[in-house]
This record gives sequence, structure tokens and C-alpha cells, in this order.
Amino acid sequence: MNRRDAEDIVQALRSGQVPRRGLHHLATGIDGLMRAVDQELDFVAAGKGTAKWIRGEYGSGKTFATRLLCARARERGFATSEVQISINDTPLHHLETVYRRLIERLETAADGGGAFQAIVDAWLYQVGDEVQRLQGIAEDDPRLADATEKRLEDKLAELSRQNQTFPAVLRAYHRAMHQGDFATAQGLIAWLAGQPHVSSTIISKAGIRGKLDGQAALTFLAGLLCLLRQTDRPGLVVVLDEVETVQRMNSQTREKSLNALRQLMDQLAEEQLPGLYLVVTGTRDFFEGYKGLKSLTPLYQRVSVSFGDDPHFDNLRAPQVRLPPFDSSRLLDVGRRVRDLYPARQPDRVMERVSDAFLEGLVGQVTAGFGGKVTVAPRVFLRELVDIMDRVEQHDTYDPSAQYKLIGRIFISRVMSITYVHSARIG
Repeated sequence: MNRRDAEDIVQALRSGQVPRRGLHHLATGIDGLMRAVDQELDFVAAGKGTAKWIRGEYGSGKTFATRLLCARARERGFATSEVQISINDTPLHHLETVYRRLIERLETAADGGGAFQAIVDAWLYQVGDEVQRLQGIAEDDPRLADATEKRLEDKLAELSRQNQTFPAVLRAYHRAMHQGDFATAQGLIAWLAGQPHVSSTIISKAGIRGKLDGQAALTFLAGLLCLLRQTDRPGLVVVLDEVETVQRMNSQTREKSLNALRQLMDQLAEEQLPGLYLVVTGTRDFFEGYKGLKSLTPLYQRVSVSFGDDPHFDNLRAPQVRLPPFDSSRLLDVGRRVRDLYPARQPDRVMERVSDAFLEGLVGQVTAGFGGKVTVAPRVFLRELVDIMDRVEQHDTYDPSAQYKLIGRIFISRVMSITYVHSARIG
């Protein structure tokens, strides 16, 4: 691993965050799930659509697993987007808002984050390139503009059958770019991305008016999938994270939110969203509680899975999977990996003072803060570990086995707040 990636990983862990890159260096215990996901991505790349529902308690690694999934998908050419559902910022029953967040977080391996305009521009470039290559029209030939417009209409035919608005804005965007009217072009691409505050003067140039609503958002998603296919990308992975927040909504809003999920599942089943791999994460309460999926029986029946006592024999190809329990041995394994990749200027000192014996003791002390529940400890453990290695790096005489104390740390899980006061030497 190069030093830059190692620094990015450690900086994220230092802040208690899931790293954006290099996750395969930390992954443990989910190889089987990733192999199943790879097979499903093959299915989606063949022009199909499907969904994966991932359940796990807070701290069990749902964000890590889905972020790793997205990274693997991008390596295969997929576009990805991670959308965190929340009551106020991104409510699930407002599909137009979900679509906007999806576009804002759209990412590809080639373009990085905020990739929507790059995807649209690549599509338009490909249209022009096809005209020049297939019809032998040079770039400075005055016939090129008309030929490109005709080819553009051929490409938009598939989109036009589903929704007239999306292709109308693409036409207007292409026209504005060709004429050098970049202000109009930026306004149109913003409206196409679901941004609500675009001047009516700008969108009227596409012959449309009004704002994007929830139903139109689904057709716009279909439009994006079409653009990806036509630019030779295998598809799009969309993660809807923390959907359990719908349980805190009133019954009417909760029902609308669950119906939004059912609508997405229906469109996948009817092959209206080819190329979409939808990933939904939630807690056990969301999947099994009466304020979760059980309150909408048709959706619950579609994704319900009967789990056995031993997670080792789970069917990872099922529509719903549970993350394997995080135990002390996995926590120790991750700790060793982080220690080994830590970008130390004095690597020998770090390896000596943050020994395996010290890591074992740290695992025990951190998990003790959660009453022995390993599943809620990984993020806290890794943050503590990086803090310790930082101290070893900065202070020649710092020896954590003699001087480190876990004193008065306040551990807060998203399920409950646990205040833990502890003083211990780790040998």
C-alpha cells in the first residue's frame, strides 16, 4: 500500500469514520458476502436489476460493508451512490430528495465524486464521436451539427418512451453547450440532477416547467441508467443506508416511506430499472419490528428470510442477509492490520510497543466498556488504537503498556448511551 492511502485510512479512523479508500486492507469476515455480491453484480451487468437487503445492529459494520461493496463495483466500471436516509435531510418518502442526494453522491472510478455531469458529457461526446466515426464527418464539417442532432434523437428514443422530460433537458443541454451558453447549460444540468432552485427562465428553454416530483424521480433514475448503459458502463449501485429511521416517523409518513421501497422493488421486478443494484441497510428491528417492514406485509414477505442459529450456514445469495457477528478475534485481526499499515516514521518502535499482547489487552478493555458486546466496539477500538500509535510516534518515551489508561471514556452507541468509567493498565 502506498503511504497516501495509508494516511487516508488512518485519518478516517482517527476521526471515528469509515475510510473512503483502501477498505480491502481492513476487511475481515465478509469474504463470502462479497463473493455473493460479485455474482449479483454479474447479473446486473447483463442488463437486469436486483436488490440486496443487509441487516445488522449499530456498530456491526454495515457502512463498512456497503462502502467496500461500492469500491469493488467501481473497479468493475459501475457507478455508485451512497445515500443516508434521515428524517429531516433525506426522508425516504420524498423520492425526489432521495434522487437529488443520489446524484450529489454519484461516483465513478474515472471521475471520482460528483460524477453526474461527467457522465452526461461522456454520453454526448460518444454521440458526436459515433457520428464522425460511422458517417465519416470531420469535426470542422458544417454538416456535423445536424448529423449529431439526428444521432442524438436516435439515442434518446429509449428514454422518450419512458419520460419526455429527461430527454428534453438533455437536448437543451446539448444545444446550450454547442452554442457556448454555459450558464444555461449549468442550470439545466442542475435541474436534471434534481436541484430545486433553478430559474424557470432556464428550464423553459427546454420547453418544460415545474419541479421534479417523486414519480418523475424514478423515471429520471431510469434515464440515468440508460445513459450509463449507452456509455458502456455495466450499471449503478445505490445504497440506501440507515432506513430504520422510518420507524421514528408517524404512521402515515412511515407507510409512505415503506411504499417508496415497495415501488422500487416493483420496478426492479418489472425490469423497469435495468442495471440497478439496490442495497438497503437496516437494523434487526427494522426488518422484524412492527414499525418496520412488518407494517407493510407485501414488502416484508418479499424480503423476509428465515435465519438459522448458526450464521456460518446463511444463504448469502438470499435477498436479505445478516452481517456475521463481530467477535474479539476479528477485532484483533483488524487491529493488527491497522497497526501494520500505520504510516509510521519509526515503524520498529510502533511494532514493539503496540505488540500483539497489547492489542489483545486493548480489545478486552474496549469491549468491556460495552458489557462485552463486541458488535458495538470496532469504531471505538480503532479510534483508540490510532490514538495510541500517534502517541508512540510523537513521544520517544511513551510506552502504552505502562502509561496508557482507558479513563472515563464515554462510549455512545446509536442504540443506547452507555457511560463507562474505567481505569486499567494494559500489559
